[in-house]
Amino acid sequence: MSSSSRLPRVRASELVGRGWLNTGGRDVSLADLRGKVVVLDFWTFCCINCLHVLDELRELEERHRDELVIVGVHSPKFAHEADPAALAAAVERYEVHHPVLDDPELVTWGAYTARAWPTLVVVDPEGYVVAQMAGEGHASAIEAIVDELVAEHEAKGTLHRGDGPYVPPAPAAGTLRFPAKVVALPSGNLLVADAGHHSLAELGPDGETLVRRIGSGERGFVDSRGDAVPDEARFSEPNGLCRVPDELRPALGYDVLVADTVNHALRGVDLATGRVRTVAGTGEQFMVGGQENVVGSTAAFDPAATYPATAARLSSPWDVAWSPRLGTFVVAMAGNHTLWSFDPLAGTVAILAGTMNEGLEDGPGAEAWFAQPSGLAPASGRAAADALWLADAETSALRRVEPADGGTVTVTTAVGQGLFDFGHRDGAAGEALLQHPLGVTSLPDGSVVVADTYNGALRRYDPAAGTVTTLATGLAEPSDVLVEASEGGVRLLVVESAAHRLTRVALPADVAGEVLDGGAHRTARPATEVAPGELRLDVPFVPAPGQKLDDRWGPSTELRVSATPPELLLDGAGDGVDLARVLVLNPDVAEGVLHVTAKAASCDLPPDTAPLGPDGEPEDFFPACHLAQQDWGVPVRVTPGGDATLSLPLRG
Repeated sequence: MSSSSRLPRVRASELVGRGWLNTGGRDVSLADLRGKVVVLDFWTFCCINCLHVLDELRELEERHRDELVIVGVHSPKFAHEADPAALAAAVERYEVHHPVLDDPELVTWGAYTARAWPTLVVVDPEGYVVAQMAGEGHASAIEAIVDELVAEHEAKGTLHRGDGPYVPPAPAAGTLRFPAKVVALPSGNLLVADAGHHSLAELGPDGETLVRRIGSGERGFVDSRGDAVPDEARFSEPNGLCRVPDELRPALGYDVLVADTVNHALRGVDLATGRVRTVAGTGEQFMVGGQENVVGSTAAFDPAATYPATAARLSSPWDVAWSPRLGTFVVAMAGNHTLWSFDPLAGTVAILAGTMNEGLEDGPGAEAWFAQPSGLAPASGRAAADALWLADAETSALRRVEPADGGTVTVTTAVGQGLFDFGHRDGAAGEALLQHPLGVTSLPDGSVVVADTYNGALRRYDPAAGTVTTLATGLAEPSDVLVEASEGGVRLLVVESAAHRLTRVALPADVAGEVLDGGAHRTARPATEVAPGELRLDVPFVPAPGQKLDDRWGPSTELRVSATPPELLLDGAGDGVDLARVLVLNPDVAEGVLHVTAKAASCDLPPDTAPLGPDGEPEDFFPACHLAQQDWGVPVRVTPGGDATLSLPLRG
């Protein structure tokens, strides 16, 4: 990005918020960062795309620690995320190794006109904004911009090398660190996905005594070799666990399937030996619209096709469950808002449900929309019908996935309103509200228990009565729940992730629970006022220095637009390849949300010294492909005198 192609010189706004983390208790101003290249990462810890960006930035941050300071600006979506203790836990959970500004009132978010999580802003050593981009896939672009700025400002004498303001927190000890999911083993022991320790912990029946650990405890993607030892393999924030059906274990050679989330993989674990092997995924993240999602193929990914499991990229698998009717494992693929099937005998994967659009839409699997599906459990009771219950985190929803003929599924919503509506409200299911649930299980009577994570509660949905009640409150980010039989009846084993422990909760004698109303919330982002009639939508995208738009496999850009409610858009909905479009807004719809998805593919330019072939193209040059993508949900208010243009920079 040459200086002529950068944004006009605009002084960066001051960093204003409630306080700072990872700075040793010190506030940080832009003046303190003068002389450094600064990347502001606007994030919220519920957002899977934000977590992807944290991982994208780790290597860049390490390579440029002397010249670069990354500042996380935490701008919360959910009410729970505005709790400073919850934010501190998330910074530790996700191993954030840079300063974080707590921005609960979205003050700094608004000053930089951020419209989406994640948004990245690059500030030069003199304190001017030089680039802004939204979504994932920008690591190579940011590195190119950083390299250019370092060279430019070193020559000008305005670059200052040395330590930044980051102060690491004191390490904490304990058997578990941010545990995610749990399964009971035939021995009576418990196997826990110990995400913060990047390993699996086998605990005794008391839920406290450590029997053994599977995995080294270091973040990584390593299978067991030869005569395995349990601490040889490496995981990266494992979450979901599912016991393999008894009849399949001899043929498969493993007993437990693990959703190894940040490695974008499924791992099989042999409990007898502790041996770990990868059974699906490549360790690389699936990129929506990318050309390299299947090893050995440059063809576009076909959502209706089946692929070899270890050749296909996955995207943050969060949970797994076995479906007898389908004869496959069902995978909650949080990273691209889909459900996948994994056939362990055939060694194949396929998309089971979802369009990769983020939202709440029911119907046949191929048409359904999800938003970070995060918890799966088989239904129980007389009306089970081999269905699965699903905790759909970002829509704060409980959903039912029912197998249909031909290996397909149908999706319905039991509880939940959409991406921006949440709260703690019991009563009729159509009016009840959850807040970012991550876990779910079924009770013997056919009712469902939801680990209502950001409400710190266990909720019960009764399909027969169509009602929601509260079973327990005061829990620390419960992320999973397991039903246990006891002498007194049934009790629940809860994974209290933020308290780093397992907790047993006795069910009420009547099982029904109590009815609570903690109120309803909507995501606190100000609506953009837009005029009725024509609205010009622009999604600026500029390739990074040393890159160009990549049209080797067709159009390099894609734009998809829809609205909630659909009646908001009179014209302009649908897919296209131009990153600019004229929408027509309905003057009779006062407010709604515009859903915009943009993608842009770029590739490396050949070096000037590359020899040219007979066709004038460089010989023996195989450019790397880079895909940037983002989904925006833009709240709008239709009013005379509102804006006639809407700009959503993908990279500019």
